[in-house]
Amino acid sequence: MAYSEPVPTPELHTERLILRAWREDDLEPFAAMSADPRVSEYLPSPLNRLECFQMMERMRSHFTKHGFGLWAVEVRGDAPFIGFVGLQVPGFEAAFTPCVEVGWRLAHDHWGRGYASEAAKAALGFGLETLKLAEILAWTVPANVRSRQVMERLGMRHEPAQDFNHPRLPEGHPLQRHVLYRLGRSG
Repeated sequence: MAYSEPVPTPELHTERLILRAWREDDLEPFAAMSADPRVSEYLPSPLNRLECFQMMERMRSHFTKHGFGLWAVEVRGDAPFIGFVGLQVPGFEAAFTPCVEVGWRLAHDHWGRGYASEAAKAALGFGLETLKLAEILAWTVPANVRSRQVMERLGMRHEPAQDFNHPRLPEGHPLQRHVLYRLGRSG
């Protein structure tokens, strides 16, 4: 597999984390994380190594196209890769698109430490303050309580009237229904 050229990626820093550009050496820990059934519980399926490589390439090209994207996340001085967090333009159409979504996925060993909230807060700050986005959305399946709690800690508001069936999942799929959260520049 050949990697694309690195793209200019703004780097974000928090007290404990660095949100940075993807590197070639992220592939193996990303593939291990993506194969973990605990991490993929609310996803249509786990990703194999090739799918992880392809996703990394899409994430890198998103930065080129939009100036923002999903950053690789590391813990300062402790763990060089714990997952990804950031902003993206969804690749599907729905009643609320076009929009920008905040999202995250962390390796199970790094759950419960506040890393998702800390990194997502930095990504939201970049989107709302630096990029001057009027609003950022998030969504997940109703049963994904951990992600919903992160959304609520970030000050996002659930919009039940805008909950939706994900258009990339077939009718009747157990993960098709999604809840929608919003956060505007004013909070």
